[in-house]
Amino acid sequence: MKNHRFDAEYFHCVYKNYDLQNPPTKMAFYCKLVEEVTTRNQFVLDVGCGLGNFLSKLHPHYKCFGIDTSNYAISQAKQKNPEISSNLVQSDIEKIPFNHSFDIITAFDVIEHIEDLSKVINAVKSNLSPSGHFIFSVPVYDGPTGLLIKIMDKDPTHVHKKSRNFWLYWAEKYFLIKKWRGIYRFLFPGGYYLHLPTKLLRNYAPAMVVVCQNTD
Repeated sequence: MKNHRFDAEYFHCVYKNYDLQNPPTKMAFYCKLVEEVTTRNQFVLDVGCGLGNFLSKLHPHYKCFGIDTSNYAISQAKQKNPEISSNLVQSDIEKIPFNHSFDIITAFDVIEHIEDLSKVINAVKSNLSPSGHFIFSVPVYDGPTGLLIKIMDKDPTHVHKKSRNFWLYWAEKYFLIKKWRGIYRFLFPGGYYLHLPTKLLRNYAPAMVVVCQNTD
C-alpha cells in the first residue's frame, strides 16, 4: 500500500531540495564507502533509495537493487536508473522482495524514519550475506549542535531524534562496527551544499555514517 507520508507532496514540500541535498560529491562519498568493503559485481541493496541519486552513481560497477516505501520515489529512481529499473521496487523494509542475499545493504538517512527499529534489524539480518556489510547514515541530536539540529529539523517523519551513542550501541548489538564518521552538512542560501565527513570531529558533527559487518 502506498505510504502517503512520502508521496509527491513530501518531496515537493518537506524535502523540496532533494537534489541539492544529495549532490554528486555526497553520493561519491557513499560510493567510496561501498567500494572500500566489497568488490565490483557484488550485490548491493539500497534501502530507502529515494529518487535514485546514490544508485545512479554506483550501478555501473555493481548488481544494484533498491526499495522505497514511496511509489513516487521509485518512479523517479527508475527514470534516473533505466538500466536497473526492474530492480527498483516499491516496498516497506520488512517485505524486501528479492530472493537472494546482498553483500552490501545501505540505508542513507532512512532509519530515523522507521518507528520500529526491530524491523530494520530483522530485514538486514535476513537479507545480508554472512560476512556482508550494512552502511547507514542518520542525523544526530546530541553534542554542541544537537539543540540547533532539533530546531532546524522540520521533517515530521523523523521519529528517532537520537544521540550518536544511541546509534552506536544499537548497531553494536547486532554487528561489528568497522568504522564511523561524523558528517557536517548544510544547505546554504544559493544552493551550495556542505558535506564534510570527519573522524577527528565525529563526536560534534550533526550527522554520522556507520559501516558495520555481519557476524553471522
